[in-house]
Amino acid sequence: MNDPMDIVRDTWLVFRHNTEISLRQKAGIIFGVLQPMLYLVLFGPLFATIGTWETLIPGLLIQVSLLSAGLAGFGIVFDARSGVLERLRVTPAHRVSLLLGRVLSNSLTLLIQSVMLIVVGYAFGMRAWFPGVLAGLVLMTLLGVSLAALSNAIALTMNPELFAPVMSTAIVPLLLLSGAFLPMSMAPGWLDALSRATPFRYVLEAIRELFGGRYATPAVAVGVAVTLVLSGVCVAVGTRVFSRENA
Repeated sequence: MNDPMDIVRDTWLVFRHNTEISLRQKAGIIFGVLQPMLYLVLFGPLFATIGTWETLIPGLLIQVSLLSAGLAGFGIVFDARSGVLERLRVTPAHRVSLLLGRVLSNSLTLLIQSVMLIVVGYAFGMRAWFPGVLAGLVLMTLLGVSLAALSNAIALTMNPELFAPVMSTAIVPLLLLSGAFLPMSMAPGWLDALSRATPFRYVLEAIRELFGGRYATPAVAVGVAVTLVLSGVCVAVGTRVFSRENA
């Protein structure tokens, strides 16, 4: 039986190590948020004529979460190729800590990118309520944990050569189905139903409600519940795969 304090200590060490590497690579953090930022600058003024910044910015947050945390598995691919993953296997660190430290570091990167996007959104005229923004960032962090854990699990079980094309192909339809740019209520019935089968729509609707200063609504309750369940399932799957692949 492993001591819980040992797991916490090992998780902290892995988190600090990966975070120091991420923060040294500032260009990587900026490039991760560059595409949503370009959408904000080039597409935002057009969108503002048919919607509000409080509607667009949450959509861009979902985009940056899929692009950043959703592709976190690249780290595992590089570590496997360079032999770092093999060396980690022989350390006394708990296998769960090796995953959680990575995932929490990925989530911190996503949080930094989300704050950058929100700051620019305020500069463009967003009038979101600050408590709602903070609550939305909490949901984004949990979503980042989910996506990073799942991405690492996929990277460990998939041919490394296929990881990039498969994930890139999956991200675009998931992003569109979330309703990040256009409300899915305008879509045909089958497309609307398909959208409701993805978790990102509920997370997005909750964040939009929070940004609008509406906290106690069914959309927020459903979005929070979906986010918590998604986090629990993805971390459980990621932990199981990581432990098995590194046994």
